[in-house]
Amino acid sequence: MKNTSQAVNIVMTALMIAIITISIMFIKIPIPGTQGYVHLGDAMIFLSVLVLGWRYGAVAAAIGGALGDLMGGAALWAPWTFAIKAIMAIIMGLFIAGTMKKKPFTIGGVPLMELIGMILAGIVMVIGYYIAEGVMIGNWISPMLGVPWNIGQFVMGMVITGILAAALYKTSAKRYFAYRLDEVK
Repeated sequence: MKNTSQAVNIVMTALMIAIITISIMFIKIPIPGTQGYVHLGDAMIFLSVLVLGWRYGAVAAAIGGALGDLMGGAALWAPWTFAIKAIMAIIMGLFIAGTMKKKPFTIGGVPLMELIGMILAGIVMVIGYYIAEGVMIGNWISPMLGVPWNIGQFVMGMVITGILAAALYKTSAKRYFAYRLDEVK
């Protein structure tokens, strides 16, 4: 995060960890025929990357995601979630950082590069959980049931993040965003 102190980075990261954990623990829908569930944590992970950048966003995503699983009754998934959510945040953040060279094209007030970053992160999540479930149950057919649900989860996360980010870009809160549109030439 540019123009902020280390203390602000730590506090904002802790806040995003809590928000991600709560979004996973309390708002979840079981996926029929699988061990997984759909939740709103991805929206908060995407938002954490926009606010914190990829480094702190990855920390918030990994810890918040794993805590959500641990405290929400899915402890077996916690190690997988820790890795998958961290990788999601890193990919999204590095993509955005690598494409912020000129004034971005926006869709509904959200830069296209952020939407593409979320799609890439979502694809990683879908593949990651497919592999995780395949390894956990020793079957590569059954995890296919979760693929459409995981796609729906990250798409819903994109929509929610897009709405929140577009609204926040219009306020003074935009100064806390790691990827500042007003700094792009």
